[in-house]
Amino acid sequence: MGVVALTDSFYHGSYWQTGLEENVMRSNLAAVGTVCLLFLAAACNASAQSGDVQVSNVWARATPGGAQTAAVYATIQSASGDRLTGASTPAAQKAELHTMTMDGNVMKMRQVDGIDLPAGQAVTLKPGGYHIMLTGLTQPLKEGQSFPLTLAFEKSGTRELTVTVQKVGSMGTGNGMPGMDMPMHH
Repeated sequence: MGVVALTDSFYHGSYWQTGLEENVMRSNLAAVGTVCLLFLAAACNASAQSGDVQVSNVWARATPGGAQTAAVYATIQSASGDRLTGASTPAAQKAELHTMTMDGNVMKMRQVDGIDLPAGQAVTLKPGGYHIMLTGLTQPLKEGQSFPLTLAFEKSGTRELTVTVQKVGSMGTGNGMPGMDMPMHH
């Protein structure tokens, strides 16, 4: 009877239950930890995919009658850093990323593969610098109208935007607000 009592107390006693409970608890804790890590990874990925990219002041100049090209300008900022890699719009056959530079007295425009967006810094696409070149316009761009534009980012995926068409010859905004061109008096 002493052996049965020892065996009985060993399997049903506090030693066995405590050891079993600890193993179950460790297994549950590991499972909860794994689930938390998966949620955290998904949240970080969702943040990168939906992006922390802010796009503002998206505009283009109105074009004269037979013009086949136009440019789109904007201010883009990414909190964690990203890269603008492309653009598309139903308003033109092609949308390409371009830069414009001066070489002496000669202005040169060339296509670029992408535009880096350093973390926390605004990058302004503007006349005389980076811009989105539209070629093969489907119709002239008229002041006051708007059209859709899709931007593609390396980390943040795509972003749908609306481009506001400003007057012919507009230089955008001196104060960061579309439509607020101020004449300069000397």
